[in-house]
Amino acid sequence: MEEQNNKNLILAMVLSAAVMIVWFVLFPPPEPPVTPATETVTGATTDATVTPAEPTAATAQTEATPVPEAPRLTIDTPKLLGSISLLGGRIDDLSLKGYRETIEPQSQVVRLLSPAGEALPYFALFGWSHGTGLEAADVPGPMTEWQLASGTTLAPDQPVTLRWTNTKGLTFTREIAVDEDFMFTVTDRVQNGSATAVTLQPYGLIARQGLPQLQNIFVVHEGAIQRADGELTETDYADLTEFEVVPTEGMPAEVIEATTDGWVGFTDHYWMTTLIPQQGQPYKQVLKYDPARNEYLADVRPAAVSLAAGAETVSTIRLFAGAKEWATIRAYENEGGIPGFIDSIDWGWFYFLTKPIFAVLHWLNAQIGNMGWAIIGLTFFLKFLVLPLAYKSYVSMARMKELQPEMEALKERAGEDKQKLQREMMQLYRDKKVNPAAGCLPILIQIPIFFALYKVIFVTIELRHAPFFGWLKDLSAPDPSSLFNAFGLLPWDAPMPGTVLHLIFIGVLPILLGITMWAQQKLNPAPTDPVQQQIFAWMPWVFMFMLGGFASGLVVYWITNNTITFIQQYLIMWSHGKRPDIFGNIRAAKAAKAEAKTKAVTPPAPAPKKGKK
Repeated sequence: MEEQNNKNLILAMVLSAAVMIVWFVLFPPPEPPVTPATETVTGATTDATVTPAEPTAATAQTEATPVPEAPRLTIDTPKLLGSISLLGGRIDDLSLKGYRETIEPQSQVVRLLSPAGEALPYFALFGWSHGTGLEAADVPGPMTEWQLASGTTLAPDQPVTLRWTNTKGLTFTREIAVDEDFMFTVTDRVQNGSATAVTLQPYGLIARQGLPQLQNIFVVHEGAIQRADGELTETDYADLTEFEVVPTEGMPAEVIEATTDGWVGFTDHYWMTTLIPQQGQPYKQVLKYDPARNEYLADVRPAAVSLAAGAETVSTIRLFAGAKEWATIRAYENEGGIPGFIDSIDWGWFYFLTKPIFAVLHWLNAQIGNMGWAIIGLTFFLKFLVLPLAYKSYVSMARMKELQPEMEALKERAGEDKQKLQREMMQLYRDKKVNPAAGCLPILIQIPIFFALYKVIFVTIELRHAPFFGWLKDLSAPDPSSLFNAFGLLPWDAPMPGTVLHLIFIGVLPILLGITMWAQQKLNPAPTDPVQQQIFAWMPWVFMFMLGGFASGLVVYWITNNTITFIQQYLIMWSHGKRPDIFGNIRAAKAAKAEAKTKAVTPPAPAPKKGKK
């Protein structure tokens, strides 16, 4: 029985280790940043599907040289700082006040958008494509310089208004508003002061030239993200280049005719730019790639409108440009009328676990005010949820120990008859109502929770640069302490995360992880089988080094989980009259190891010689 119980536990631990190894191979630590090469500059590509006179519906207006200087309007909100160029009315200069590149307080704030003329231009454009009765010069394009009509600084409750009039009597007015978070609202109006009807189509466009610096790991999606009529799609940058060429676009593209709701844009690890047209109305959603300029494009195109003489039309498109804060994005979904917007955060395959786990973690952090203690509180909460199952499993393990004398008697009666022994063992389990596999459940149930929490810690921005205490200043990064410099006592720096030395010279948290796993293991006597002894002996230290490069918040969870599990199992075994002899188990394991070494070095006695016939 003891052997069967140990086999179950070993099976669970080996399975956990195998999954962890695969996870570590698939999701290695982020590579050191590579300085991107400076790209050429671009303007934009606008749609003109209502233009019957042109052979292609994609009118490209791009520049091979930096765009001319133009007046700018300041953007200044509680969370944003930047400017709008009056050339094209571009939102092309945007920084996030609350986020810095590193944990150093003097490091640069994160810059999300940058204008043409700088490395890796990234900006948003809005406007109208021309149709019947108009030519390209009759609508404001990416190179049109708007006139400021009202406002000087864009701030919450302080919109700015731009105006441009063509030579045919059409007046274009653009009002740009911004809230206290990350949402811009662009309202374009056209007044037809001419004597004839005209046709126009509104559009919003995000242009991103050059491939941005990527994490290059599977756990987080970076690239295009879109929702159309309730369906969410994530497309990598490499896949954008593999689109088939669409004749109407003149380049690799994907065009979706959405009928009710949706949004489209680009997402980074923690930041996102997304276009949101008016919901409940049909529109086109387009993703495309311009190989000539290495440019990735996302745009929305509401239906074309026929504007009678003397009439006016209005188009409103929103632009989210900022951090993927859970509470903010959830508010835009629930209160801002953007269906499915919370799914712009990459919850992964275990979304049914990651979403509620993060909701609890976010609430605990709001109550406690420290994300490290919130993770510990979350661990207690999760252990409480699975306590009935864990209790049943530990009780089953304790009852298995009680059956050991009867199991030994069965082995003696069955002798070498393996099938008879198996039948009688199963009958004994049924009679005593014991599940021999129940001991695996406490370990196996941790696997999806572990993966879900890994996803939460790595993906959600609330964990980015979140401090715990002391040397733990970023729970989304590996433990920065290291054996290499005696945990800071020696006068040289610890190895950089992601390097081989960092994986070898681990920090304080991974060492605590190994110790707690080893202590939990010592609640049970060492198995008698030498192979099983070796597996048990090495397992805690293998996990210790495997998790050394993982986010410190995840290691905090694992240490807390091991500690709680140790206490639970100790108390349950004690309540069933099997108080664990931890020190006795340690001494027995050492004695068994010494005996195994003695047997290994002692040559077997020679077989007796047979006499001659």
